Amino acid sequence: MIPFNKPAVTGKEITFIREAMKANRLAGDGPFSLRCSQWLERTTGTRKALLTTSCTHALEMAAMLAGIGPGDEVIMPSYTFVSTANAFALRGARIVFVDIRPDTMNLDENLLEEAVTPRTKAIVPVHYAGVGCDMAVVMKVAERHGLIVIEDAAQGLLGYYRDRPLGTIGHLGCISFHETKNIHCGEGGALFVNDPRFIERAEIIREKGTNRSRFFRGEVDKYSWEDVGSSYLLSDINAAFLYAQLLAAEELLSDRMDSWRRYEEELRGMPCSKRLERLSVPEDCRHNAHIFFVKTRDLEERTRLIAHLKENGVYSTFHYVPLHSSVAGKAYGRFHGVDRHTTRESERLVRLPLYSGMKVGHIRRVVRLIRRFYLEKGISE
Repeated sequence: MIPFNKPAVTGKEITFIREAMKANRLAGDGPFSLRCSQWLERTTGTRKALLTTSCTHALEMAAMLAGIGPGDEVIMPSYTFVSTANAFALRGARIVFVDIRPDTMNLDENLLEEAVTPRTKAIVPVHYAGVGCDMAVVMKVAERHGLIVIEDAAQGLLGYYRDRPLGTIGHLGCISFHETKNIHCGEGGALFVNDPRFIERAEIIREKGTNRSRFFRGEVDKYSWEDVGSSYLLSDINAAFLYAQLLAAEELLSDRMDSWRRYEEELRGMPCSKRLERLSVPEDCRHNAHIFFVKTRDLEERTRLIAHLKENGVYSTFHYVPLHSSVAGKAYGRFHGVDRHTTRESERLVRLPLYSGMKVGHIRRVVRLIRRFYLEKGISE
């Protein structure tokens, strides 16, 4: 069986975990947490990188920092993971879903302006598959209306938009280190604080609403409860695992890019290549090979293709069911305008296996099975 995903392991994770254990600092913000934060700040240029237990929690922190409350509206695509919306619904906000671009599966930046109302408080662009949204347009709309931009860059680490790292362009950025991501620690995330006015409060929210971070830096002689917050610190055991991954980040990226390009080359040469649409990466973006997907003609064809691959030992999968069609999506949000692409494109998309260390032979096997599927259907174009 060729799995859909296989979490990357560099070989240094156990060594660093043992080092963390010997140091007797296993809770959050230990030595390895500091190393990871410094690496992220140095590599991406964000003002402050705060490790969190998940990207979900980073999004929840961002919602609090943005001052989201009952009656506020937050604009985002419907084609995204539930955490993107849930973080703001938890604060009482009304979610305003906008349609996506079929080429990238990212929100259609041209629909933002008309979706803004006097209640709009924030825009949350999602960088699907590590391909950047058109952040120039997003930031201009936000500036015109005084809105906060929170990048959901869960899939975006080491992806770029116009040579700027994803997650560092908006006021806040949220990163995932879940085991399905290119760089991971099982479960984890990070909040990028790009606007300095949010740094101090971000530290307080992350530390259960206390000024504990300032206490450990010797800036106050005791710490106390100052604001709302929760326990969002990543264990130093997880941070030790993550640090090994970060040190090998370029190698992991290069390996995935090789596999991504191999898929592209192999599929391009198929007789039915024109029938299968693939990710279109805009010229001003550099993606990180997080996902390789193809699009079938419709839902029925997708279902049959996924079943065909599984029957022959390959695990592929679809992705998000649009949030606006869900029970909670209807209760906590609304779709602005016409759903021209979100539902249709989501029903066509198939994610193919892609992970670090994937063998060339496995990629060719996947492509051969796709080719056989269409040949059996009598389709050449």
